[in-house]
Amino acid sequence: MHLEFYGAAGGVTGSLHRLSVNETDLLLDCGLFQGHREESNRLNRDLPDWTTRATNLVLSHAHLDHSGSIPTLVKRGFEGNVFCTPPTRDLCSVMLRDAAMIQEQDARYLNKKKKGSDDKVEPLYTIEDAQRSVARMISLPLHRELLVGSGATLSFFNSGHVLGSALVCLDLKEQGRKHRLVFTGDLGREELPLLETPEIVPDVDTLIMESTYGDRLHPNFDTIDDQLADIVNSTIERGGRVYIPTFALERAQEVLYALERLNEKGKVPRVPIFIDSPLAIAITEIYKLHPESLAEDVRKRILERNDPFSPPGMRYVSDIASSRALQESGEPCIVIAGSGMCEGGRILFHFQRGLALKKNSVVIVGFMAEHTLGRKLVEGYHKVRVYGEDVDVHAKIHILNGLSAHADQDDLIQFARAIAKAGNLRRVVLVHGEDKSREVLAEKLKEVGIQHVTLARRGEKLEL
Repeated sequence: MHLEFYGAAGGVTGSLHRLSVNETDLLLDCGLFQGHREESNRLNRDLPDWTTRATNLVLSHAHLDHSGSIPTLVKRGFEGNVFCTPPTRDLCSVMLRDAAMIQEQDARYLNKKKKGSDDKVEPLYTIEDAQRSVARMISLPLHRELLVGSGATLSFFNSGHVLGSALVCLDLKEQGRKHRLVFTGDLGREELPLLETPEIVPDVDTLIMESTYGDRLHPNFDTIDDQLADIVNSTIERGGRVYIPTFALERAQEVLYALERLNEKGKVPRVPIFIDSPLAIAITEIYKLHPESLAEDVRKRILERNDPFSPPGMRYVSDIASSRALQESGEPCIVIAGSGMCEGGRILFHFQRGLALKKNSVVIVGFMAEHTLGRKLVEGYHKVRVYGEDVDVHAKIHILNGLSAHADQDDLIQFARAIAKAGNLRRVVLVHGEDKSREVLAEKLKEVGIQHVTLARRGEKLEL
């Protein structure tokens, strides 16, 4: 039995790993690459041939950098099942369809600009491809066991990252040898108020662990609400707007819940809060459908019909016309829009004008991969390109990593140590992190007694 790494092995997007046991291949995730557009487009179109021949796929959670290439896989002939938790299937049903719709719209726009050219742009996949991929998804609740391949039994445990996210536990048996493999997908934090904390799986032999923030610590979560309140208050006093680019899944709901808490305490003015993301609107409704997957106090509020995702003044913006009208309006407000790395979605419409105004603020609430517009804002670029045009950046840029749903360095170390104490951990494999992050985390893990740490590289095979 062995592992082979392809995506999120030296980076933080395109999660894709191959597990071979008893001459059967299982895929762990199949996500979209994000970042430099030409390179990402090439990688997303050139999935390895072995992916389509795999028996089954196990999906850790619904974020597109973990799930977004599943329709490409199905389009190319993959006939296996996709196993995930019930909330993840529900989320994928809207997220993959939305991703396909955006790709089709982008292709039409680019082909219109290239009118007369024979070099036509094709979307990675269509809405029909996305629907066919969801039809292959089989829901498996937490803590249930299911045989998913020859000598491979799957069970899911809570990873505390987003709604439905799971630690993938695979009990493997080949030629009399047994091996328990756990893949974290993305690992959550104990501090986040929406979800339960990550579970500790016993008797793990190999732990494949994400390392997004392996070289840094998040600010104390207790200070995040106050920091967000300060940003909102100062911006509104200037007559400006607060732009919050978010992932539609989890980050949007965390921000809404934070604004709800601040409004309840009277710490922010009651100004319009626009959710300019049809996907975030749909996902928020799915959160309400799965209170069993949320933290106890949030679950109680939902069951008592006390909506935790509806701060005063909140308005949904569904259609493009309303979005454009919002951009034309100059009233002070808070705008929450996709996408999280500022590479697409309606946040770009707002940035076309909003970035150039000193009175406005941009609040970065999550990780921004290399080469993305979001990373350039984080790094302090004074000029960025939005829809092919240069835009001066005069708005104030604020970084609130404390709202991140990813474990930080301390969280990752504590999780790995707890796994080691719960059994005979032989090896930790670090994925889903830039090289610096993984190298620093590897040294920290060795300092606490976890000596066998491997940094996964694309194309490498690891014997179990």
